[in-house]
Amino acid sequence: MNHSSFPNRRDFLTAAAASFALPLLQPLNAWARAKPLFSFSTLACPKWDWATIVKYAADNGYQGIEIRGVLDCMDLPLCSDFNTPQSIAQSRKMAEDKGLRVVDLGSSASLHMADPAVRAKNLDEAKRFIDLAQQLNCPYVRVFPNDLPKDQEVARTVELIGTGLLELGDHAKNTSVTVLLESHGDVTGKDILATVMGKSEHKHVGLIWDIFNMWSVTKEPPKEVYAKLKKYIRHTHIKDGILKDGKIQYVQVGKGEGPLKEAIGVLVKDNYKGYYSFEWEKKWHPEIEDPEVVIPAYPKLMQQYF
Repeated sequence: MNHSSFPNRRDFLTAAAASFALPLLQPLNAWARAKPLFSFSTLACPKWDWATIVKYAADNGYQGIEIRGVLDCMDLPLCSDFNTPQSIAQSRKMAEDKGLRVVDLGSSASLHMADPAVRAKNLDEAKRFIDLAQQLNCPYVRVFPNDLPKDQEVARTVELIGTGLLELGDHAKNTSVTVLLESHGDVTGKDILATVMGKSEHKHVGLIWDIFNMWSVTKEPPKEVYAKLKKYIRHTHIKDGILKDGKIQYVQVGKGEGPLKEAIGVLVKDNYKGYYSFEWEKKWHPEIEDPEVVIPAYPKLMQQYF
């Protein structure tokens, strides 16, 4: 018998030590997989073309892009980057070649209106965005609730928003797209949002938690908001600001009054796997800092919460 074919004691101990070390390595690998996903909304860079948007995302530690507009075009299916099968394929490839995903298309569609013609126009916009999202391999399309008209009972408005979401969910049912209602306009309280979402339970319907936007209006603690709405939350919008003389002054993440530490803390604790999407509203507030400053800074500033 050739004893040299058997492992010696030293080899055996080395192999045993390595096998004991494996369980210790696995949590590290799990941690690496759980690295937070960052995207930014193109509201931050209204003067950039698609190639510049993609380059900044790839160069600055982002994994995704949320498209609200490109240059001055907000109706995305009509934009030159997305208005033909060829341009859609080219724009998608440009992002994917850099390891990026288009994670959300921000429509302007609102669901609170009762007027049939206005309602049809808004629903049609959202449906066109859903169709485009499917072609871009984009998981989400954003819609607004949006208002609580004084001449319309709140219960009626809630019903309109809920039935609108169900109609859009049905439009998306044979796609990989989910329609997300953003906490926005007059509909920012956790209770009314829970009521709306409860009336629109659908596999292709979910919620965007705009943390600062909700808190600046309601002052509801993020832990309570999350506990009430977590089953619906698929995506988040992250920004920060200071409330001064009844107005919001937007500042870089972590430098304002927003309860971001608490909100991101509950998301991390509950193993949230979606994107933390930077929403810097330069398009609506041209006086705030330029995208060349804030977009590179955001992923670094966010590390304080992880």
